[in-house]
Amino acid sequence: MIAVSMFEAKTNLSKYVSAIVNQQEPYVVIVRNGKPVAKLVPYAEEKTARIGIAKGQLPPMPSLEDFNSIDVTDSFAGNGGIE
Repeated sequence: MIAVSMFEAKTNLSKYVSAIVNQQEPYVVIVRNGKPVAKLVPYAEEKTARIGIAKGQLPPMPSLEDFNSIDVTDSFAGNGGIE
């Protein structure tokens, strides 16, 4: 870890980014008036939670062939499918 002034960070930003990318430095702290104000760290992909909290709790969906084999002709005969 190295600590640099705001001016130094602005002047040599590409150098510090390269040091972080090449893992020569874990991070760079930027200071103003001797106090830390920012931290330059390597970028890490954010992992989002997957939608699927009900996985395994619902019955399996029928196959397309099973779904297409349902006879719906009575629904169009005017009797609402009531026999």
